[in-house]
Amino acid sequence: MAIAAFDEVRFPLRLSFGTSGGPGRRVEIVRLSTGFEHRNLRHRHSVRRYDAGSGLRSLADLAEVLAFFEARRGRLTGFRFRDPLDWHTAPYGAPAGAFDQLLGIGDGVTTRFSLRKIYGEGEAAYHRPIEKPVAGTVTVAVDGVEVAAGFAIDTVSGSVTFAAPPGAGAAVTAGFAFDVPVRFDVEQLSVNVAAFEAGDIPSIPLIEIRP
Repeated sequence: MAIAAFDEVRFPLRLSFGTSGGPGRRVEIVRLSTGFEHRNLRHRHSVRRYDAGSGLRSLADLAEVLAFFEARRGRLTGFRFRDPLDWHTAPYGAPAGAFDQLLGIGDGVTTRFSLRKIYGEGEAAYHRPIEKPVAGTVTVAVDGVEVAAGFAIDTVSGSVTFAAPPGAGAAVTAGFAFDVPVRFDVEQLSVNVAAFEAGDIPSIPLIEIRP
């Protein structure tokens, strides 16, 4: 039986809200003899790491994670995970809306626009590709007007495709909730039930992947 490299299923949502972790960047730093530093970014995109163990509250939670781990064959198959702090396109505390993120500018020819989230402003802003939007949450606007039809959302690769290309100069924007594609970053879940009951929560590391 063939096992998929990625499974479009989400890690139990109620357990993810207690998770610790976040984005990381690999930066090489060389200190020069002059005292200045030379810094080089190894990868264009950040990689998020989480510890889902901190979200467990009971043995029932632990059993649910064990079953999820087995179904994904450990580190073999990726899955969706909701970052408890950064999971939609609007500023923190505000609902996502169709004008949240600029996806691109129409040229009268292009019909497909990749979903993304922008951090910062101007030329130094970081454009994070979003590959796992949540179905039913994506709203779209063209040239400042929200549209309800005439486009399709790909929730597997993260894109919006229009039936007719937006006109030249028309801003294409969108808002949505999204998940992070991750996999387990451990070969074995080591669980001591007695220790768990005493408050020793096991570590369950997850790492972001490019599905």
